[in-house]
Amino acid sequence: MQCNFVSWDRYNRFVGDCQRADGASIASWMVEQGYALDWPRYSHGSYASQQADAQRAKIGIWVGTFTAPWDWRATHAANNKPGNDTSYGLTGRRQIAQSYSCQPRRYCKQISSCDEARWYLNNCSWGPKLDRDGDGIPCEGIC
Repeated sequence: MQCNFVSWDRYNRFVGDCQRADGASIASWMVEQGYALDWPRYSHGSYASQQADAQRAKIGIWVGTFTAPWDWRATHAANNKPGNDTSYGLTGRRQIAQSYSCQPRRYCKQISSCDEARWYLNNCSWGPKLDRDGDGIPCEGIC
């Protein structure tokens, strides 16, 4: 694998372009498989066709409903005022993922089912906080 520096983002993180040993773009592959989004702000639409293919095939993130990260951040940056929320309303094989989103500061008292607690545990950066004793079972009063 080889990565080339492109720029720094506003959080001072490295933005680069990486290729596999065979020269194929890792970013292109990730977007094509539905594991990443084409962010035109940085890519200038370089991966738009791969994203359209993944979206049509309903693979990866395209099996469910989600809001693009940049739209979510823009909506929540303005004192939580509703904004132009361009949620992608696709349905897919994993219906459970459609009704949950990683909202910050979740507590077991706010969760209504064991399935929901497990989804947060496995999909959200803060999910492990739901498993206080580290046994792999979140919200033990529910599960």
